[in-house]
Amino acid sequence: MVIVIVCLGWSFVAPVLWLMAQPNTSTPPFELRTRMEIDVDGAPNAYGPPGMKTLDDLINAHYRERSENSIVGYLLEGNDPSKPVIQGPGDPYPGYYVSTTAFADRAVKNERDPLKYLDATKINYVVLGTKAQQLGARVGDFVAVYSLRHKRAVYGLVGDSGNPTGEEGSLHLLQDLGYDFRDGREGSVEGGDIVVRFFPGSNPKHQFFRTQEALDEAAQKLGLSRDFRSTTR
Repeated sequence: MVIVIVCLGWSFVAPVLWLMAQPNTSTPPFELRTRMEIDVDGAPNAYGPPGMKTLDDLINAHYRERSENSIVGYLLEGNDPSKPVIQGPGDPYPGYYVSTTAFADRAVKNERDPLKYLDATKINYVVLGTKAQQLGARVGDFVAVYSLRHKRAVYGLVGDSGNPTGEEGSLHLLQDLGYDFRDGREGSVEGGDIVVRFFPGSNPKHQFFRTQEALDEAAQKLGLSRDFRSTTR
């Protein structure tokens, strides 16, 4: 078995020196090394009207060009950027915007329900970039993520899209890796400090998770490796 390692624009194929479960797909696992910004999308308190205490500024819910007409962080009424969908009395954060992620719970039919989306404060996820997509990754796939600085590896999902660089991870992911971030405003992890191992085709049933514990258990049952010793020597 081989694993493809892609790092800062160059790639090579190296033998895997540990057992790794091969998902039911013809595309092998591969790795990308990257910097990473904080993504809070999907958290019910991510965005809201001016003056409310939110996890991030509204400008960061927009596509990378920062166009007012390219909002990707929260739901809109009829795609009108001036009319965000507001959470109601029965929702987790009434008055806040309904923040979305590309990976959503298919069992929840109401797209206006905040619980349909991955909560960036509870679930480890990465953003699907162009490079990973070209190599076979899709929204919903499992990943293992490693911090070179903190020497810590965790499980996660490909949970969001909207940034072609893919240089974003959920707030919970970065906290789980040992970084002291508390919201989406605080900065980023620089220097290619993060290694993401993608497992294409590893979640064919589109299984959704509300807790990191449940996600970890599912990844472990699949036998997905988060051993990065060969990669980081």
